[in-house]
Amino acid sequence: MNLNTGIATAKSHHAIALVVDDNLDSIHMLNDTLEAAGFTVLVALEGAQALTITKNIRPDIILLDAIMPHMDGFETCKQLKRQPPLTDVPILFMTGLSDTEHVVMGLGAGGVDYITKPINTHELIARMRVHLANARIAQQARRALDSAGQFLFTIDLEGQLLWATPQVYELLADAEITTPELTLADPIHQQLREWLSHKPESGRQLPLNLNSQGLGIEMLNLVDKREYLLRLHQRAQPEDETQSLRQQFAVTGREADVLRWIANGKTNREIGQILDMSPRTVNKHLEQIFKKLGVENRTSAAAAAIKCLSKP
Repeated sequence: MNLNTGIATAKSHHAIALVVDDNLDSIHMLNDTLEAAGFTVLVALEGAQALTITKNIRPDIILLDAIMPHMDGFETCKQLKRQPPLTDVPILFMTGLSDTEHVVMGLGAGGVDYITKPINTHELIARMRVHLANARIAQQARRALDSAGQFLFTIDLEGQLLWATPQVYELLADAEITTPELTLADPIHQQLREWLSHKPESGRQLPLNLNSQGLGIEMLNLVDKREYLLRLHQRAQPEDETQSLRQQFAVTGREADVLRWIANGKTNREIGQILDMSPRTVNKHLEQIFKKLGVENRTSAAAAAIKCLSKP
């Protein structure tokens, strides 16, 4: 059992399990069980210590007590999952609480499973091996994306960066919208949260503010109702987009401007403010746009515009 970070454990070929629990009897039992099953065991007596350990060593799996002093397991889990290297590390909650509320809290905080105390050690090891196998599949998929040069990344439901390909990290750093800790800068994080509150559908795009490189984000999918898969891209200049829409759909310049902002999820009132026209005038332009595109509503018009603007 290692109560510190332990350089030797980092060299072990065994899977590394981090146990976070303030109960010493529970720690000794788990240490003996896990070591007998071939795991290298690290121990933290509280949430803050777990955060310190994971900044130096990346465990393969984490067993986390739900109820601890100072920082409970739910908050500890949330903070652990904010560290990009821990994105694919499965966290299993250990709890003596059997009510649904605490189970939901644990899963909502980022845990993948829970074990009820007193712990059945055979069941624990079996579940750990299943989650480790699933985590390895996820890690292999991410490594494949990394090597393929895709501009993909994931964020949690609150807009916190979970994982990104190296290409995304490079673009974000060049645009100075990530912190040294590889998290999104507050203004961009707030912009993402606002966008997510409108539940954007697949294909919807968001131009990022506060950078001069014309970066934008495209919504790809909501994965397991827990994280968003997004694509980062460098947007064309507004005049280029307007020209593309004019050529594709034979609309006027003003209609193309309205259509471009519809594709960016703006309301009639917002478009009117941007283009200095009344919402009624925007609506009149929309009527003409619908006729020329052969669609019946703004959702279909937006989808057609997004498809046009997404072409390389």
